Amino acid sequence: MMEEVTPRSNEHWKRAYLGPLPDEFLRVTTAQDIQEVTDRQAALALQSHHNSCTPYMAPNIVGRLSITIAQAKLVKNYGITRMDPYVRLRVGHFVYETQTCANGGRNPRWNRVIHCQLPAGVEIIAIEIYDECNFSMDELIAWTEIRIPQSVLRGETHEEWYSLSGKQGEGLEGSIDMVLSFNNVIVQPRMIQATNAPVMLVPNVATGTPMPVFVAPNQPQVARPPPVLTEDDLTRIHEMFPQVDKEVIKSVAVANNQDRDAVINALLQMSS
Repeated sequence: MMEEVTPRSNEHWKRAYLGPLPDEFLRVTTAQDIQEVTDRQAALALQSHHNSCTPYMAPNIVGRLSITIAQAKLVKNYGITRMDPYVRLRVGHFVYETQTCANGGRNPRWNRVIHCQLPAGVEIIAIEIYDECNFSMDELIAWTEIRIPQSVLRGETHEEWYSLSGKQGEGLEGSIDMVLSFNNVIVQPRMIQATNAPVMLVPNVATGTPMPVFVAPNQPQVARPPPVLTEDDLTRIHEMFPQVDKEVIKSVAVANNQDRDAVINALLQMSS
């Protein structure tokens, strides 16, 4: 038996949808869905802007400066127990630290070699010695500023004991033994190519709109070459330069990439 078609039924048929259904059919739009769409659009827009930006040029670097922080002789041990000193130095906008010499007291030894890029126009190295404390702020013990000698910039290796200032007065807190060398390698400006860096979206408390932030990828670490100077080699070199402390010779060897001839030449320059 055929069902009678009423005007109301005809109206329903006219409103029927013919063709493929849209993706959002029967989908409940929530606040999370809207947030995901907004995040995706912001990430795509930021990625497009990043790819169209002018590549970043590295700062003007004139070469590599090698700084050996050998040891220090301080006039006083501050505190009840022996101090645990470490050194913090600044070259331009770069800051470096040595390891802590546990129970170093007045005669800490670090023998730490720091290789840093030397920006153009930087002539001063700022040195600070701190006592590492467990239950309070690390205490500043001594400080000084070192002007990079012109002989170092010409390729010579330079060792000197520099006076330290502190609570005892200017230049009266002791001295620090440092070795400086410079490798005049022209560092070409490196252009950072635009890559598909991951994007992290974080909420903006003020407006509620997500703020896209690029997450820098991990940079590959360059493995250091293994040492080539044996203990016997260091002993022979020490016999050639008995006036130079053996620990200083080790530091000079590290600064010169364990090259025996370069170490001997550096020690000859230091002794002249």
